[in-house]
Amino acid sequence: MNQTWVQLAYLVAAVCFILALKGLSSPRTARRGNLIGAFGAALATVTLFLSGIELNRLGIILAAVVVGSAVGAVAARRVKMTQMPQLVALLNGVGGGAAGLVAITEWLHTPDMSGFTLFATALTILIGSVSFTGSIVTFGKLQELMTTRPVVLPAGRWITIGVALGALAAALWMITAPSSAALYALAVLSAVLGVLFVLPVGGADVPIVISLLNAFTGLAVAASGFVLDNVLLIIAGTLVGASGTLLTRMMAHAMGRPLTNTLFGAFTAKAITAGAGSAADRPVRSCSPDDVAIMLGYARKVIFVPGYGLAVAQAQHTLRELADLLSDRGIEVMYAIHPVAGRMPGHMNVLLAEANVPYEQLKEMDEVNPEFSSADVALVVGANDVVNPAARDDRSAPIYGMPILNVDQAAQVVFLKRSMRPGFAGIDNELLFDPRTQLLFGDAKDSLTKVVGAVKHV
Repeated sequence: MNQTWVQLAYLVAAVCFILALKGLSSPRTARRGNLIGAFGAALATVTLFLSGIELNRLGIILAAVVVGSAVGAVAARRVKMTQMPQLVALLNGVGGGAAGLVAITEWLHTPDMSGFTLFATALTILIGSVSFTGSIVTFGKLQELMTTRPVVLPAGRWITIGVALGALAAALWMITAPSSAALYALAVLSAVLGVLFVLPVGGADVPIVISLLNAFTGLAVAASGFVLDNVLLIIAGTLVGASGTLLTRMMAHAMGRPLTNTLFGAFTAKAITAGAGSAADRPVRSCSPDDVAIMLGYARKVIFVPGYGLAVAQAQHTLRELADLLSDRGIEVMYAIHPVAGRMPGHMNVLLAEANVPYEQLKEMDEVNPEFSSADVALVVGANDVVNPAARDDRSAPIYGMPILNVDQAAQVVFLKRSMRPGFAGIDNELLFDPRTQLLFGDAKDSLTKVVGAVKHV
């Protein structure tokens, strides 16, 4: 293929990536944005094969493409919405790891690199390895294969600082006196740093770290573009790095505290001791579906607060049915969406879009919080940490400072819960014991189905 056409195709692919990011900024255009981004990636891949570049072991490359595509297609179709954050974490880690491996392979085949290319190679290995192992840890936390609480090793702060300095020293060694020993030392120390970087982060803050690691992966890919002398990789990686950084800042702002507190707060946090009575010892008010139906049927304004439990139960369609029943009776209905509801940004928006919930009923936190004081009923379906008053009132709580939905200001609060198990942050929710709060225990979908049936007879 003529090189002019190659560069033109790369330019079209880069424009597709930009349009994809623009499309992903709104639920209305997210699907189209995804398709545009996928087209851009496919165009870039096909162009590379047709560009005339010498490709050794073409059979192995094509086999890897086929296997990877098959695995990706199966995973995308089979993954549940509740597991989407875990999939994002894994894919993000794979991207960072792939960039690191490409840089390692390139140096092994071309050890006499120029100074700048050596710098880009070391940077790719450093950031890519941190992103890879850090993403694996976030996957383990989200999948609950390990504790979701912050893990602080003895002298963990100093160990992390020591490993970080060691990784930087190895990178400098790699640049000034490249050798296999320097290469492997950099890769191992960077991989260890990724683990130590994420371990102290508590469960409620994991979505922010996923976004930050996504930015790291973008930077690693951009650096690998300099290693391979590929402009498209530089553009795509820079886009991912910039958008991931902006998203991280926005999420940290939504959580109400600086990013440094999210990443390193566990090192300075004081131990939290249990109160005099645990959640199991304290009384709560339970209710029946008929009780909830009566409250909803005679309300004027109802605010639904969806959370991770809604996604687990796949109850979004039933919740939409309930909302339609209430709206038909002239009751004002809206959905309160916290910026980090679920396990990642936009999780609830996508979930409710599946049920064709009208976009005008979806209210972001700043918009909906003033509405709670005039709401007759706030129906919480699977949310916990994002409505926990401890974030506002308890300085010892690990989520203190995180802006919450002001559910406790509603006249009546109904919680749909499976059990009294704490939320992802691992702490009890004082709102459960408020005199205005009633709990409907059971699977969210089953409970909502019963409430829908009861509302029809009210």
